[in-house]
Amino acid sequence: MYELQYSMPSSVNDAVAEIKKSSEAKYLAGGMTLIPTLKARLSSADMLVDLKGANLSNVSVSSSEVVIGSMTRHCDVASSSEVLSSLPALAKLAGGIGDHMVRSCGTIGGSLANNDPAACYPSAVLALDATIITNERTIGAEDFFVGMFETALNENEIITEVKFPIPEKASYIKFPNPASRYAMVGVFIAKKATGVAVAVTGAGENGVFRCSEIENALNSSFNVGSIDNVEISPDGLNNDIHASGSYRANLIKEMAKRALNEMI
Repeated sequence: MYELQYSMPSSVNDAVAEIKKSSEAKYLAGGMTLIPTLKARLSSADMLVDLKGANLSNVSVSSSEVVIGSMTRHCDVASSSEVLSSLPALAKLAGGIGDHMVRSCGTIGGSLANNDPAACYPSAVLALDATIITNERTIGAEDFFVGMFETALNENEIITEVKFPIPEKASYIKFPNPASRYAMVGVFIAKKATGVAVAVTGAGENGVFRCSEIENALNSSFNVGSIDNVEISPDGLNNDIHASGSYRANLIKEMAKRALNEMI
């Protein structure tokens, strides 16, 4: 590491004021990605503005939605009795992120702002058509994810909370990398009054995406067998040392079937 300044403001407005003091300042929202990249000199900063004190950690549930503050840790989402009873798929997703240390430090806002192409939360946001609330505006799920490690967030903009509509049914299954626990392929399926949505993480070259092939099949007939004849093209899928695009295409179908088996 190299020398830098540290600040932990007590409000969102104070955090924005702090970040504007330097063009090299960065928000710290758990640090599970930022700290390793700083240590490896893949990124640089002369000030870290820690959002831990900005009163952004909370969970609330109504009859129609689950609202999670951006600084709520993965372990707190996973163990929340309210999330477990109203949207158990989201609690399960959070409980499978990384290891105990990652879940104890990492936050939902930090994960979404970083938009790692293999992160779990983006699939839930996209499949459930969640809404991202910031200190400046409201952003719909389909407009939030721009590309690999890219979002629609403006410079210095802060996610304050995420609103998840409660579906009729939902499930998330991932095939994790055995070392990192990141999703080589993760599939989130949500059955809603408006239809079935299927979001895939870990597989796409540009990050999370909706899988229209499986959605169309399930909207025609909501059962595991309806996926059997679906063809997933490897075009646009990651092809790396962990798995080929063709292997990931097969995993998308397999993870979707496993998710459906939990729902039916």
